[in-house]
Amino acid sequence: WADSYLIKGARCANYPYKNMKHTISALVENKFGVLARVAGMFSGRGFNIETLNVGPVCGGKYSRITATVNDDRNSVEQCVKQLNKLVNVIEVEEYSVPGSFVERELVLVKVKADSKTRAEIVQTADLFHARVVHVDKQALIIQCTGNPNKMAAFMNMIEPFGIIDMARTGNLALSRFGD
Repeated sequence: WADSYLIKGARCANYPYKNMKHTISALVENKFGVLARVAGMFSGRGFNIETLNVGPVCGGKYSRITATVNDDRNSVEQCVKQLNKLVNVIEVEEYSVPGSFVERELVLVKVKADSKTRAEIVQTADLFHARVVHVDKQALIIQCTGNPNKMAAFMNMIEPFGIIDMARTGNLALSRFGD
């Protein structure tokens, strides 16, 4: 993860962020078209959504949409104001102050593994409290959860073994304080 990595033969470069990362969480009514309107609001204002997660909460009556964007503080504040104006949006929170929220991500990574490297890969996964969820003769699939720094460190340690494929959820976040 220092400079780049390969997935299915494609070189994937890590890029430095010019702006600060912001995680925006919106509680919305779980209705048709709400996600499209929220995503459209981001794109219509020139935001590139880095990660996007959506899942039902409260028995399916509502959904929580969590998006990560990189931009300056003023633009993100404007984005939050615009989200609050959308129909079907109940509540919007923006998480950027370190220590004020808990954030987690999940990564599934398929790593090349043979009889010579398998034990070392499992030992590396154990260092990060990651779990091996699938084993075959040529590869392991490892599940790891944690904050973005842990994910970056895990990927940095696992990458030399050879990443075959990977899927990431992106951030989920909740405030540490209040209701």
